[in-house]
Formats: sequence, C-alpha cells, structure tokens
Amino acid sequence: MSANYKDMNTLLFPVITEKSYGAKAENNQYVFKISNRATKADVKQAVESIFEVKVEKVQVITVPGKEKRRGAHVGQRPGYRKAVVRLVEGQSIDPEEEA
Repeated sequence: MSANYKDMNTLLFPVITEKSYGAKAENNQYVFKISNRATKADVKQAVESIFEVKVEKVQVITVPGKEKRRGAHVGQRPGYRKAVVRLVEGQSIDPEEEA
C-alpha cells in the first residue's frame, strides 16, 4: 500500500508524552493528533498505508480547549482530536522517524 494525500492529512503528528510511551510499552498503542474531520476508518487506513502495519483497534478522543485568563482578558485555546491506535501483536512503528 502506498500513502496518498488524504492519508498524509489525516495524521497530523505523533503525540510524544510519558503517558503515550507507557501505552506503547505496555499495550502496543500509539497516539497521534488527527484531523478534526477524520473518522476511525480514515485513521486505520492512514496508519496501515503510511507505516505498513496492521491495526487492531482505533480509539478517537476529542480533547476540549482550555479557558485561559490573563487578568480581565479571557481567551480559549483550541480543542483537538487524537487517536489511540493499537497494532496487531508483534508489529511496531517508530513515529519519530516516519512522521
């Protein structure tokens, strides 16, 4: 499979945190920030075509934006969506090198 334009715009970038590294080590899960219009099927197809692995499960999470205050000024950070992708046992990807 080769990645197309839609696949490249579905996955924006990998989320690299301590919690995501823990999920990677324990459950073979990888976390990506995704497009606001992406569905689970879109994410599954994008990961399989870009990284050439087999996806077992996809969970999509909508993270709400935070309210920020600075004195009398009130603002809002934008929300985003992220996907937790579980790969089939025995497969792995290195998102730092690929994405």
